Amino acid sequence: MKGIRRLAEHLDVSIGTVSRALNGKPDVNEETRRRVLEAAEKLGYVANQSGRALRKGATGVIGFMMQTGREITGQGDTFFMSVFDGVQAVLARHKLDLVALLCSSEEDPDDYLKRMVARGFADGLILSATRRHDPRFEFLARHQIPFITLGRSLTDVGQPWIDLDFEGMAEQSVERLVKAGHREIGFVWPHGELNLGYVFIERCRQALARFGLILSEHHIFRTTPSEMGGYKVARDIKTIERPPTALILVNETLVTGLYRGLEEVGLQPGRDIAIIGRQSPQARFLSPTLTGFDLSLRDLGVALAEGLLSAMPAYAELYPKAPRQKLWPMTLIEGESG
Repeated sequence: MKGIRRLAEHLDVSIGTVSRALNGKPDVNEETRRRVLEAAEKLGYVANQSGRALRKGATGVIGFMMQTGREITGQGDTFFMSVFDGVQAVLARHKLDLVALLCSSEEDPDDYLKRMVARGFADGLILSATRRHDPRFEFLARHQIPFITLGRSLTDVGQPWIDLDFEGMAEQSVERLVKAGHREIGFVWPHGELNLGYVFIERCRQALARFGLILSEHHIFRTTPSEMGGYKVARDIKTIERPPTALILVNETLVTGLYRGLEEVGLQPGRDIAIIGRQSPQARFLSPTLTGFDLSLRDLGVALAEGLLSAMPAYAELYPKAPRQKLWPMTLIEGESG
């Protein structure tokens, strides 16, 4: 109370009057409120947010949980930086702050989330890296913590979610490559048990089947979603008996490593092997230019934030049209690689 006591002594009013004025209570006359606010600014008063949070039952913080580590994000992650920008643009309307919850690749994400929830510093959560079966959903639902997921899961508790349209990406990519004459098409399965890998490969199988083609297990390359992961795929392609003539990458960080690896094994993207991937700032400098899918990451962040707020009682009425469950479209940008 040292800060607020100093304000009260400076103005020669009670601590209670200062507190009510700062919190916008209607029982303080406008002249007193003006004096308090002017003095607070002049003296550099900053409210004790921990105490305020306890009194209001809210923290003013939204947590965004993501996984980190070289095997997951490689040398960096521009994807999430752009998404964060969109999320914070919405939260700023309501004086809410975004905090990134960084779960190491060496820690169990379920244990990490439980620890964060036990500390109680976030009013709502955005979860990424959703797994095929994801216990985090049920845990948050039991604790009645509002959340939205960037990604889907077979675990579904009715929460809002937004996921990239990996099915649409699979359909367009397969059709484009088959029409170009490719029959041996390879696919990269990203990290571990992420649900997007299952969704993508399943739709690729279905798309191939419509053309009378079967996806060979030898043409599914499992690797980490990083530059090194893409480099490893290039080396693996060179060693198999019937290498694919085309390759589809669902993760945007793989492509730079893949290009480097293909160069070292004597394969030219767009000439010896067709490549379709995801656009990213790094991919724009590749040669030949990448044929890939693009999207507005900032707009995606805006939609995630509005979707979360629509699930929070204090803000739900402000976002009646926010998406509950939505596939986020991606646009194919034609390049020279495939």
